[in-house]
Amino acid sequence: MNEQDVIFDWNKGKTGDLAGIPVRLHDETLRDGIQSPSIRDPERDAKHRIVRLLDKVGVHTTDVGLPGAGPRAYGDSLAIVQQMVDEDLNIRPTCAARTHPNDLRPILEISEKTGMPVEVMAFLGSSPIRMYAEAWDENKLEDLTRTSTRMCVDGGVPFSFVTEDTIRSHPDTLRRLFEAAIEEGASCLILCDTVGHATPQGVRALVRWTLDLLKEHGVQDRVTVDWHGHNDRGLSLINTLAAIEAGCDRVHGTILGIGERVGNTSIDQVLVNLKLMGGDLGDLSDLGELVQLVSKACDVNIPNSYPVFGEDAFKTGTGVHAAAVIKAKKKGDDWLADRIYSGVPAGWFGLHQEIAIGHQSGLSNIRFWLEQRKIEATESLVTAIFDHAKTTNRLLESHEVTAIVEAHRS
Repeated sequence: MNEQDVIFDWNKGKTGDLAGIPVRLHDETLRDGIQSPSIRDPERDAKHRIVRLLDKVGVHTTDVGLPGAGPRAYGDSLAIVQQMVDEDLNIRPTCAARTHPNDLRPILEISEKTGMPVEVMAFLGSSPIRMYAEAWDENKLEDLTRTSTRMCVDGGVPFSFVTEDTIRSHPDTLRRLFEAAIEEGASCLILCDTVGHATPQGVRALVRWTLDLLKEHGVQDRVTVDWHGHNDRGLSLINTLAAIEAGCDRVHGTILGIGERVGNTSIDQVLVNLKLMGGDLGDLSDLGELVQLVSKACDVNIPNSYPVFGEDAFKTGTGVHAAAVIKAKKKGDDWLADRIYSGVPAGWFGLHQEIAIGHQSGLSNIRFWLEQRKIEATESLVTAIFDHAKTTNRLLESHEVTAIVEAHRS
């Protein structure tokens, strides 16, 4: 059986297929993510485990911190970069910084100590509203851009220039700053939706404008373009996919979308959607473990309805839905069972479809639940569970069903 025989996919087409579009993934969980006001900064051991799992799921770079923020940030950043060297990981480090020598020096020092070039991502506010509030002018911004870029290039580390609030910045200002950064040797321009203002149309317009600027200067082969999104309007995921379609070389996100205010783009959701849209990705069966680790280490709850990794993502207690899944399983076709009532194949991510029992369940739910646990599904037991379930207004916990089984045996 071919997929095309049982699924007609209206998504396929010009904007529904990312197969063959190269894109690199950058994780900000341990820097921008931990700026969330309601989570805790993980202990160093947890950070090491997070980085290992990011490497396993194929994330290319990760921001290990802002070393200029203080001794803890410096120590953790140094330890993670050294880990990448010692464990020969494929993932590569970046560090955030203001366009200020006090932030740049610690990064250059970490790079020298470890022998691994650490990509600097130096940010500078560029929107008119920020310039007005700070009483900045373009001359000052250009000077900061040139000085910081030159300092890092002379120090032998890659320099990525980050314009904060790019999506609300004037093109004349962006042109002046981008040209200054390029002239001084920047290797990447990072476009930011710092306050979650963007729509997909705005993302495409900004990315294409930037790519045209690079072509105009003949540097499109040595200067790349990144997209960094936030989720204030609930559009960060679709904005990131729009950035990929528009030609961005690398996109940013955090596990579970943690970050300031309502958070960043969820990089786990980017990975899931790239996989579903035909992207060239490897084994993502460890992605669930990574999501759970970040949840625990950062003390952030995963909503039950969170896509793919929430408790309810692959669980159903509805009779009609469950019956279809059960029929597929009884055909011996796990592929079919994983897709009959799911747009995301659970097996791709080390997960599985779960049949539960509740007030909307049918008898097939109960029989299947018992059979999966090698409990004889006698008619009297099935009826006892069914009658109890119909008195509730929710799904039953496993221990509740088990209690009925034990009572029936006695």
